[in-house]
This record gives sequence, structure tokens and C-alpha cells, in this order.
Amino acid sequence: MRNSRLPALWLALPLLLSACALPRPPEQVTAPTPTQWHTPLPHGGSLPVLADWWRQLDDPLLVELIDAAQAASPSVASAAARIAEARATRVSAGAALAPNLTGNVSASRGNSPTSGFGGTGSSGSGLTAIPPVTTIQAGLQSSWEIDLFGGLRASRDASQARLAGADAKWHEARVSIAAETATAYLGERACRRQLAVATSDTQSRAETARLNDLSMRAGFTAPADAALARAGASDASARLTQQRAQCAVQQQALVALSGIDARTLQAKLDAAPVDRPLPAVQAVASVPAEALAQRPDVYSAELGVAAASADAGAALAQRFPRLTLQGSIGRLQIRTSGIRETMDSWTIGPVALSVPIFDGGTLAANVDAARARYDEAVALYRANVRQAVREVEEALINLQSTDARAGDANAAVQNYQASFDATSARYQSGLASLFELEDSRRTLFAAQTARVSLQRERAEAWVALYRSMGGGWTRPGSATTTTTSTTATSPS
Repeated sequence: MRNSRLPALWLALPLLLSACALPRPPEQVTAPTPTQWHTPLPHGGSLPVLADWWRQLDDPLLVELIDAAQAASPSVASAAARIAEARATRVSAGAALAPNLTGNVSASRGNSPTSGFGGTGSSGSGLTAIPPVTTIQAGLQSSWEIDLFGGLRASRDASQARLAGADAKWHEARVSIAAETATAYLGERACRRQLAVATSDTQSRAETARLNDLSMRAGFTAPADAALARAGASDASARLTQQRAQCAVQQQALVALSGIDARTLQAKLDAAPVDRPLPAVQAVASVPAEALAQRPDVYSAELGVAAASADAGAALAQRFPRLTLQGSIGRLQIRTSGIRETMDSWTIGPVALSVPIFDGGTLAANVDAARARYDEAVALYRANVRQAVREVEEALINLQSTDARAGDANAAVQNYQASFDATSARYQSGLASLFELEDSRRTLFAAQTARVSLQRERAEAWVALYRSMGGGWTRPGSATTTTTSTTATSPS
């Protein structure tokens, strides 16, 4: 009875020993975050969903450009490739925990002469030939490294964390491309608004110069005034040429981002409305820690800490004994002269225990290196959190600033326009000089330019807030739901 239980005890021993696990550094660490935002939150801190924010603009062209840019982006494609690589690594690390099984089959046929004394034969050589022998052998061999101290499990956990981090990086790449495309598109729209301002100013100055030339030829205007009007027209024409070049540069940026043909894109831009109001400013969670939980880059850095912790545990486990168990089963069949013999065989073992004794400090150095990488991951995570807080605060400050200045900018344009109209009427009736008219025109142009710049700054701050809040992404397991476009399933 005692002997019959011995194999079962041998098989149970590795399972009992594998329950041991070495301690790892903390998988989760804290990062200092402020208790509240310093900048007042828009809409009192309500929590609308950020997902598909660009669709709120009701601009089909922007949606098309973002979709095209995400499809053509090398950073998104690279992030997808890293997901595939991380998934393969995770499978490999998980497989190391299970036994491996190898099968083999072999067959042979032949004969060989054997010395004998019983036969004489015609040749009298004293040798007798044996009949051909067919040998067929099949077997299964297994080997299993028992995870005594959790090293293999730590490697599996590290690869799992890196897979989740790669998935978060893919979402971050999509958010970044969407924000970059939106910024370039809104910049191109602002450039066209400024182009309209420059065109109107150039036409007005050209008309003034033409009328002054006619008046000078008739002897009613001094040559100096006519020269001043021509100079103003030339200056406006130069600004208009420069503005056209800037708009062309903006279009090329969109071509590079979206991969759409330049002529096709220009036709689409020409057909799209230039002025579209921005939607309501997206609100932010009043608690910074909750807001930062929506950022895929912060989540990826957090997973980097978990992966480094597991790597440190795996490195430490290498300094402890390793236990492997082997076994095999097989069948051998021999056929000769109508005789067939079959034999079955099996083995359990050997159970091998390897203990590192002296390696010149290699394993200890590996542990120190893994711990140093863990400390680096912690530092990077905390720096990432600080940068995220900074980006949200800056976006909120810029939004608040542009919102506060918008009313003043509109009022300035309206009043400068009224002043210019009055000065133009006085100039046409001879009650104002050309210098007064040009000065009023320059002031109006500056106010119009400042308003366009403010509109662009507000649009960029709006996009920056979207980007700094994670673009509507939510970490796995979160109760918050978003639409499928922003939280698209990562590539398999």
C-alpha cells in the first residue's frame, strides 16, 4: 500500500512547492495630485461625455479628415503592431507555466548478417542471413518546470501588463492624431477667415488708391496723398499674398496628415463652410485624480510600473532553486517473418532540482537592474501624472482667458468698424484727411486680425482640453460608457 502511494506523492510535491512566491515591489504607487483644479471648471464641473467630440461640430469634413488621418497614421499602425507583439509575448509567457509535450514517431526496416555454425550452405562460409526486421516506435515526452518561487508567474504578469499598456498606447495614438488633425483643420479655417479680412482690406485700399489717383490727375488731391494711398494698397497686397501662402501651408499639413490628394482636399475645403461655432466647452471632473484616470497615457505608465514590478519578481526568482519534472510514454513494435511483438513503456522523472551556487554575481546584478528599471518606471509614472495635471490646467486657463476676451474682441471690432465707416464718410465729404482714413483702417484691420487669432486660440484650447482629458477614453472596467468610435476596439 505504501509503495502504491509513492508516485502520487511525487506528483503532488511539485504542486505544493509551486505555492511559494517571492515578494515583489508594489505594483501600484501613488502620485501627488492636487485636491482640486486651480482654474474654475466650465459649466460648474458637470460631466458630459467627451467621446466623438468632433462630431459635435456638425462638420462632416472634419470627421472625414480625422478618420482618414487615423487610417493613414504611422503612429497608429506602429501602436497596433506593438499590440500584436505584446499579445504574442503574453501567450509565450503563459505557456511557460504549463507542461510541454513533444511527440515522435520513427520507423526502420533492414537486416544484418549473423555468425552461425548450424548451416553449411553451398558456399561453406558459415554465415546465415536473418529475415528483414521492421521496427516502429512512437512516443510522447513531457517536460515541466515547476514555478517554485513565482518567477514564471511574474513573467506572465509582466507580459499581461505590457499588453494592456500597448492597448492603451494605441488609444492614445488615435486621440493624438484626432487632436492634431482637428488643430490643423481649425487652423486652416481660421486662416481662411483671416484671408477674407486681408482680401477686404486690400480691396478697400486699392479702391482708395484708385480714387486718389483720379483726384490727383484732376488737381484736387496732392501727389503726396496719392502716393500714401498707393503705398497703403501695396502694403495690403503684400499681406494678402503672405496670407494666401500661410493658408496653402495649412492645407499641405492636412494633406500630409490625412493622405488625401491635394486637389481633392482643396475642393473639399473650398466647399465647406468657413465659420462654424464651437460647441459648449467640455466639462472636467472636479477631482483631478478622477479626470486623470481617463487618460490612456497615464494608464499605460501605471501599467509600466506593474510590469516592472513583475520583472523584478522574476529576476529575484532566478536566484532560487529550479525544479523540473520529466516523463514519457512510448510503444515499440517489431515485425519479422510473420512475428509481431509490441512493447509499451513509460517513465515519470527524473525530478531535477538545480541550485545556483556561484555565477560571479550575474543573478544579483540582474535583480539590481530590474529594481532600477522599476524605480525608473515609478518616476516616469509620477512625471506623467504631473504633466497631465499641467496640460489640463493650461487648457482650462486658456479656455477661461479666451472666453473672457471674446466679448471685448467683438465689441472692439464693432466699434472700430463704426469709427472707420464714419471716418470714410467724412473723408468722402472732405472733412477728414487721408491720413485719418488710413489710421482708422489700420486700427480696424488690427482688431479684425486679433479677433480671428482669438477665435483660433479658443479652438486650439478646446482641442487641447479634449486631448488632455483623454479624448473620451475610459480604462477597462470603468463604469463610464462611451460611444464606439472613440473607444474603438484595439486591433487583434
